[in-house]
Amino acid sequence: MAVQRLKLRMLYIYQILMEETDEEHILTAGELIDRLKARYGVEDDRRSVYGDIDTLIEFGVDVIKVKGNDHGYYIGERQLEPAELKILVDAVQVSKFLTQKKSEQLIRKLECLTSRPLAKHLQEQVVLTARPKAKNETVFYNIDAIHTAIYKNRQIQFQYAEWTVQKEYRLRKNGAYYKVSPWALIWDDENYYLNACDSGSGIMKHYRVDKMVHIDITDESREGKEQSREFNPADFEKKTFGMFAGRDASVTLQGENRLVGVIIDRFGTDIMIIPADAEHFRVTVPVTVSQQFFGWMTAIGKGLKIVRPDDVREQYLAYVREIMEGYDGGK
Repeated sequence: MAVQRLKLRMLYIYQILMEETDEEHILTAGELIDRLKARYGVEDDRRSVYGDIDTLIEFGVDVIKVKGNDHGYYIGERQLEPAELKILVDAVQVSKFLTQKKSEQLIRKLECLTSRPLAKHLQEQVVLTARPKAKNETVFYNIDAIHTAIYKNRQIQFQYAEWTVQKEYRLRKNGAYYKVSPWALIWDDENYYLNACDSGSGIMKHYRVDKMVHIDITDESREGKEQSREFNPADFEKKTFGMFAGRDASVTLQGENRLVGVIIDRFGTDIMIIPADAEHFRVTVPVTVSQQFFGWMTAIGKGLKIVRPDDVREQYLAYVREIMEGYDGGK
């Protein structure tokens, strides 16, 4: 047993360095020897430690040798830098489709990619907010099933659910199964959506992944390859508001100059913004005309207006009037 542990000595040193060291936390050869004995029961000497570290460096591990008074060793470059890990941790903790439990599990796994001191620092910064989170982990396994179907070029079938006023999930279409060919997963507004070709109509549609239940991968090959080639996820996200369906249109907007940033945040920089006068600009953008688009316009307020086409402008005015009538007609 002692011989076996001795054979693993270099791996033990690697593990100790990965777990305990970084630029601010350095271990000397003597400290490595102490840890080898305490944790793994391995007796070692400095010459062997020096040789093992040189071999790790030759293998490609970024072990930094520090000379001088504060001499010792630490792991330099890792697969992910602390700032990169923090970005991933932040994304996990705010994701609505992950349960609280799954968020905590993923964050712990991400922390394993850095040293324990830095992991502790990350933990101190993690704040699992009280914002709404998923109540079950169905979406996590749905994503896995969809990726498998795409990889195997297979169709899937599933039931689709919706919330009732009793805050319970109810199956749509009396529990009938949807049969589609999955082509892309899109993360929009903190939710996952599946873009797929409907087997009945041959039309590309999208579905909220967290509302899909009882997913089965079929033996049938995917359909809609040509339709999927015409689909651009980036363009789709720009023109679609909240992933709600509607008819596509080029809409000219006029806004106050202070709102240019709002337009660029929504539609990107590949748009032509033209001054309308000293205080206003005009821009023509592709949108999916829907109540969600109108809701976005309303949230911005009177500083942004639809100029054309006339039918979209009239639809928006009717939308606003209907809201006002709802307030006038009752309490």
